[in-house]
Amino acid sequence: MRGWSIPVGRVFGVELRIHFTFAILLAFVWITQSAQAGVSGALRGLALVGIIFGSVILHELGHAIVAMRNSVPVRSIVLLPIGGITIMDDQSQRNPNPQREMRIAAAGPVVNLVLAIFFGSTILLFFRQVNLFHQPFVSPANLPQALVWGNFFLGAFNLLPAYPLDGGRVLRAWFSQRMDHVHATRRAVAIGQTFSMLMIFGGIWNTWLMIIGLFLFFGAQLEDRSAVFHSVIEHVRMEDVMLTDFATLSPADTLEDALRKAVHSLQDDFPVVRGTDLVGIISRQHILETLRNHGNGYVQGSMNRISLIAHPHDTLATVLNHLGSGGLSLVPVVDNEHLVGIVTLQNLSHSMALLAETRKLQSE
Repeated sequence: MRGWSIPVGRVFGVELRIHFTFAILLAFVWITQSAQAGVSGALRGLALVGIIFGSVILHELGHAIVAMRNSVPVRSIVLLPIGGITIMDDQSQRNPNPQREMRIAAAGPVVNLVLAIFFGSTILLFFRQVNLFHQPFVSPANLPQALVWGNFFLGAFNLLPAYPLDGGRVLRAWFSQRMDHVHATRRAVAIGQTFSMLMIFGGIWNTWLMIIGLFLFFGAQLEDRSAVFHSVIEHVRMEDVMLTDFATLSPADTLEDALRKAVHSLQDDFPVVRGTDLVGIISRQHILETLRNHGNGYVQGSMNRISLIAHPHDTLATVLNHLGSGGLSLVPVVDNEHLVGIVTLQNLSHSMALLAETRKLQSE
């Protein structure tokens, strides 16, 4: 999700990103509205998009602020053509807390409903010339009215118990008080997919309803798989999936020597070891780029310092989210201050598949 988006700033310390597909929405609105109402109509259409997505940003900030107040780190908010996603640390998967999840999930819809009440009351009291109850409720022709009803519909829609909508997350948290996290997720997903099928069926009369139903259906499936995946990796230890036969480099190796060693290895990333001490990590790609841009040198001058070390008995869940973030693609596994293995993105899926087959054979 983050890889297909660009940062546009920070709000309350939270990174705000826009997905590239957002540009498709803007182009679609411009083309359709300009064809119907000319340039002025197109500009009002873009203003309507701005109002809706401003409301979406405030909705997601509601989630983010409550999450941070409950000690759940928030990575970023990503804007999509169908709404927004607040990307948080996976702490909620590792340590489920139903009450915390309810508060975080409910925060977004509450923000939108409060905004709808506030702006609606202001219009009724001071701007009575705005016909607040004239249909259609959300239209480029009446932007103040769209501001009120857009927030109302956004808040009300997200309160539906259709996982992964916010109402569905509240429902999942309620189930989690009575059963384990995975079964609670699966029950909420089943209810959410029922709503999704009803929306898809309703697409006979409204195409947008069908599109939303399809997104909810597939989104619920992804959430279900994610919950099962996190449940599995909580029981997988680093010693179960780490590579024990791997190549290392010395900080005194030249980059040309390192590249020659890399040619004869399937690894993309190499631990740098001085004696028995792990001192850094360097990738095959970084070796090549440094040679091309700066010529030969020593590994010590180009390697990255260690930012994360795991132990053999650590669970995979505790370190998995660090892989692939911040350029980290290798986690060294250290026991009694000695390097005993490595886990990389390159080998992880292969190791997990073999581990599953091994356990399956042992159980037969």
